[in-house]
Amino acid sequence: MNTSDSAMERLCRVDDGGTSILQQDRANDEAPALTTRLLTLQVNGRAHAVATRDNALLLDVLRDQLGLPGTKQGCDGGECGACTVLVDGAPRLACITLAASVQDRTIETIEGLAEGGRMSRLQQAFHENLGAQCGYCTPGMVMAAEALLRREPHPDEAQIREALAGNLCRCTGYVKIIESVQAAAGDMS
Repeated sequence: MNTSDSAMERLCRVDDGGTSILQQDRANDEAPALTTRLLTLQVNGRAHAVATRDNALLLDVLRDQLGLPGTKQGCDGGECGACTVLVDGAPRLACITLAASVQDRTIETIEGLAEGGRMSRLQQAFHENLGAQCGYCTPGMVMAAEALLRREPHPDEAQIREALAGNLCRCTGYVKIIESVQAAAGDMS
């Protein structure tokens, strides 16, 4: 193209493929394409090699690439806690965590709590004490409570409420959820 072309001539010109020069200029000004990288993720005691985009969220990698649907997609903004997993033993919201940021760290999901196909003591307590209503928030609640019980095996009600403060349940008043955590803590005695 001639550098002396006016802006209007450039807007009106179309190349042989039907793409306007303006579209080409915009494409050239866009940010570089995201790259794909190979990550090694330690999930539920197993190493997984996954090829993923730089901006892939941990939630999407867990659900879509590793086939672990227990981590729920709720708000997509880190507000509901349904996607809570443990990273190095601490609760983390998978919907706002880049998968690349947890490479080579220990990741635990709700699926990893079961032992030999049997529910963990905390999962069993949720079941026995009716801590799950519709069940959508339950995996996040259980993971947040698991982190608490590892840190504080005999929490009081205030500690339980604080640990679960980032997890929303739209079905209950949290009474049965708190009772479930208390029951699991009692089983640890």
